[in-house]
Amino acid sequence: MTALLRYQAALLARSQRWLPPVLLYAAFMVITVQAGDPILDSFGYAAAALLPVAAWLVRVCATTEPAAARNCAAAAAGPGRVHLAYVLTALGAALALGTVGTLYVALISDPRTADHQIGIPVVKATAAGLLAAFACALLGTAVGALCNRPLLRSPGWAICSTAVTALLVLVAGASPANAAVSGLVAGSHSGAVPLPLLPLAVTGAAAAGATALACVLSSRRT
Repeated sequence: MTALLRYQAALLARSQRWLPPVLLYAAFMVITVQAGDPILDSFGYAAAALLPVAAWLVRVCATTEPAAARNCAAAAAGPGRVHLAYVLTALGAALALGTVGTLYVALISDPRTADHQIGIPVVKATAAGLLAAFACALLGTAVGALCNRPLLRSPGWAICSTAVTALLVLVAGASPANAAVSGLVAGSHSGAVPLPLLPLAVTGAAAAGATALACVLSSRRT
């Protein structure tokens, strides 16, 4: 797996197909997160933006490699392990991006509540923002794993399904990503800093289940 992950990471970096989702995330951060904004609100925005970006990165990793190279790698290491490397590479990129975004928010935001009256502990708020970002990255990874090959092979269906599903799991009231983001926004008004541990656990389980299903189907359909 180490060799596969290095190979996929190098392939992703050299393909430059990571540029659109990363630039989209950077543009969203620049537009919506301003210096002096309440820190917990800004962490919520940064985490929410990471979900569709993570789903997009999974698609990038799953479709960058030419078919001939993919078949050679599958013959050598097994299609399931190769597909797992796709997903883990995308997740690693999303987590790295989320970490950078969280640190950026921590540096420029006002550590106070939404009315700028009550102080917010920066370290605890940053930990909460990082956990929320990781939860959204994990759920975005689950969406990407379910909405691309081998489950959906048609590019049109895969792209549309990824976009619609990412939006739905972000705004649905029962979504753990929505719960993590909403908790940060609520904390910005109350002054309490919530640690979204339960949403993180749920999204981790969802990502693991979706990835396992994709890997099993990849072994059967390759």
